[in-house]
Amino acid sequence: MAKPIAGPEIERLIQLLARLPGLGPRSARRAALQLVKRREQLLRPLAEAMTVAAEEVRLCSNCGNIDTRDPCTICTDPNRDTAVVVVVEDVSDLWALERAKALNARYHVLGGVLSPLDGIGPDDLTVARLVERVAEGGIEELVIAVNATVEGQTTAHYIIDQLADMPVRITRLAHGVPVGGELDYLDEGTLLAAMRTRTRI
Repeated sequence: MAKPIAGPEIERLIQLLARLPGLGPRSARRAALQLVKRREQLLRPLAEAMTVAAEEVRLCSNCGNIDTRDPCTICTDPNRDTAVVVVVEDVSDLWALERAKALNARYHVLGGVLSPLDGIGPDDLTVARLVERVAEGGIEELVIAVNATVEGQTTAHYIIDQLADMPVRITRLAHGVPVGGELDYLDEGTLLAAMRTRTRI
């Protein structure tokens, strides 16, 4: 085990930063050093922002998004198409779709995917709230935008089963050849999905 090279306060800062995705021990040390060196420009404003976030940020009771208000900004936006709801695994997926300006719709965040091996079942997700939202009426289309993994597809099928008796159109994201992709470099599963979901030009 490496010996500490700084006081316990700085070591704790490094350890906490290292828990963030994409930051290993070395990157965490570099980030901590920059924060400490630029205390007034970075460290203090970051600490204040994190304090406010810890106190103010909450889950939207309607869709599961994170925001400082409940219902969230997206759910209360009058310019969004209320008849279309995009179902995503996590808030990061919602943010990715928003960055792409893919659809001016509302969302539903599941909070993960079904994974019996990890002990994640239907009660650990917000599927029941999704069913309630559809039952309340006004939703004409659900776009299932989960990852193309075994767990994602299992979750999609579970949602479809739960909504089988409800008058809602269920669609999913197209799977297949990415923009700029070369066929020779794609795996067989991607090519098969692309061929099965081919469209007219």
